Order: sequence, then C-alpha cells, then structure tokens
Amino acid sequence: METKTIYTPEKVNSIKDRIKQLMRIVNDLEKDFPDRRFTLDGHLVGSIGEVIAACCYDIKLSKLGEKTHDGVVDGKKVQIKITQQNNIMISSKPEHLLVLYLNNESGEVYEVYNGPGDLVWDSKKNLDSHNYKHFSLGKLMKLDENVEPDKRLQSNPTIKKMQNEYKNKKNM
Repeated sequence: METKTIYTPEKVNSIKDRIKQLMRIVNDLEKDFPDRRFTLDGHLVGSIGEVIAACCYDIKLSKLGEKTHDGVVDGKKVQIKITQQNNIMISSKPEHLLVLYLNNESGEVYEVYNGPGDLVWDSKKNLDSHNYKHFSLGKLMKLDENVEPDKRLQSNPTIKKMQNEYKNKKNM
C-alpha cells in the first residue's frame, strides 16, 4: 500500500532546523580534518529542494529517477534544482525550471529562478564534455528578472528571492 506524503510548512521548518544540525556536524568534521571538505551535496540536497518545492509550490513530485522533470503543478512539468554553490547544471531543456538556493548557516532557502526552462536552456549554446550546461547564480538571477509574473509558480509560504548577500561564505 502506497503512503502519501503530506508536505506542510511545519515540515519545511523542521528541515531548516535539521540543516543547521547537519552544518554543525560538517563544521566539526572540517575542524578535525582541515585538509578535507565535507559538503552536503548530491541526493541529500536535491531531495531537500524537492520536498521544500512540493510544500511551498504545491508541486506533485514524480517517482524517483524521472528524466528531466521532478514534478508537476497545474499541468506544468517542473525541474527542481537546489544548490549551495554558485552554479547549477542541467542536461536537458525543462518545461519549467525552479532553482532554489540553500544557505548553510540559516537553513533558509531562496528562490533564484522560477520560469520557463527554455529561457535558461536557450541562453547558453555549449554543452560540457558530459552533456551538461552550466549556469551561474548571477546569470540565473538576471534571467529571472525577465520572467513575466504569470509564468511563475506561486509559493505559499512565500520563498524570498535570492540576493547576493545570502550566498554561503565559502562560495563568495
């Protein structure tokens, strides 16, 4: 029997608290082993972004492993990206792209880009050797300024727009 996950603002707030706990552990590990970096990345951060997006944007998440799109809202297929770094990579053109940013210290998540996927995908011609296109946060924030309000997913609770001063200290 399949269980349905209910995404609530309370669950999103609990994620923020858990991120702070994880970052305390990361900081302790980096103090003990200064020649190594213990970054939160890969599936952990991606899943954090997906559940926050599901709660705040009312996105119905797809099954794990779906190609290109992570969920659907109002009939629109959405790719969800979250980063703690200064860039993202995408390997194919999504119908709609939602890019979020995770601040390691506060556990807060900010909206970097929310709009049509082709606006981002078509802004860069070249793929890297692994068939990805790379986009900096600055470029995404600039592209986001051109998205019409009716082309954005609405969030509730509202996720603040990304500002340069929200970037993690190690990535500046």
